[in-house]
Amino acid sequence: MDATFTAEQDEIRRTLRELLLARCGPDEVRAAVRTPDGHDPGLWDTLARRLGLPGLALPEAYGGAGCTATELALAAEELGRALAPTPFLATAVLSAPVVRALGSEGQRAELLPRIASGELTAALAVPGAALTTALGLTGDNRADHAGWAGGGRSGGIQARRADGGWRLYGQADQVLDGHSADLLVVPAHTGGYARSRTLFYLVRAREGATRVRQTSLDETRSQGRVQLRDTAAEPLGDDIGDVGDSAAVDVLTAVGDSAATVLAAEAVGAADRVLERTVEYVKQREQFGRAIGSFQAVQHRLADLYVQVQAARSAAYYAAWATAEGRERAGGLALAQALEALRTTASEAVQLHGGIGFTWEHEAQLYFKRAAGDELLFGPVHRLRAYAAQEARLFDGKEIATR
Repeated sequence: MDATFTAEQDEIRRTLRELLLARCGPDEVRAAVRTPDGHDPGLWDTLARRLGLPGLALPEAYGGAGCTATELALAAEELGRALAPTPFLATAVLSAPVVRALGSEGQRAELLPRIASGELTAALAVPGAALTTALGLTGDNRADHAGWAGGGRSGGIQARRADGGWRLYGQADQVLDGHSADLLVVPAHTGGYARSRTLFYLVRAREGATRVRQTSLDETRSQGRVQLRDTAAEPLGDDIGDVGDSAAVDVLTAVGDSAATVLAAEAVGAADRVLERTVEYVKQREQFGRAIGSFQAVQHRLADLYVQVQAARSAAYYAAWATAEGRERAGGLALAQALEALRTTASEAVQLHGGIGFTWEHEAQLYFKRAAGDELLFGPVHRLRAYAAQEARLFDGKEIATR
């Protein structure tokens, strides 16, 4: 593994950090999350047109930059530092790879260039609170597809043929950017008991879906409830007549590992930033006539945090390299390490900031809520680690508890 970054990768990180420092401070973040979309469309337009952020990992043939998971991770690290509320995760990390892998040539030619330019945003609408299982991070998505895709004749989202087309029925909660995305990528159950299978469908904006923004712990990670009631949908792919579950599951597994890598880097960026701010504060805050940062107990706590953040960064970078090189899946373990580092660092930041750290006005609470919210959405940490250990057969192939 070559741990050095190329000049282009360093430039991506430098340019993005400069832009976010100028356009995405704590006050701008608070203002953006209170808009109907939950993000600043102007900032997203700048990120798309100036930096090509949503098209980083898309092929040049579709208007992208042709980069790898490493560049996505570096971009996510900077977005995490600023807690920038953008459609980047839902659109570029979760939805675009599914369209690229399963879509017909016509669908790819129509949708991917618009995603790469920032014109089109997308969301992956997985039913229930089963996103990490669907992505193969906390459970076997092949064995448990009935659970995360609805299964049987009820629950989840169902697809039925009607009038020469397809109609969707069901509901998906906790859909990242589901309330504002222009395109929904929906895994739905079809075939009933006779030919039970999970396939992907596309739902265009305002085509019968009822979408409501949900109140979430972490306002910077917008979520929506998507209700599908006899909603027109387009199958993702050329001919889905004989397609089984395997294609959808294999794609979701690959997307899950890449997404976990990106999320790990994003969490590392957030942890690194909140640690920086805490170090700055303890150098200024005085107690008993001296800065509290001069106390050995405080120094030890900060040193422990530094080691934990750097370990998480190493794990995230390794996972990005492994994903880009097509090696073993390391995203889940990297995500567990990063989420734990962010939770610990954000908690210590609140403590070390004293009384001000507990107020809603201080930015420490934004990082604390990001840590808690991410673990609810993509964890918990012990399940990520337990499933990774089970997949690696670390305990003689015996299944270990993940609950």
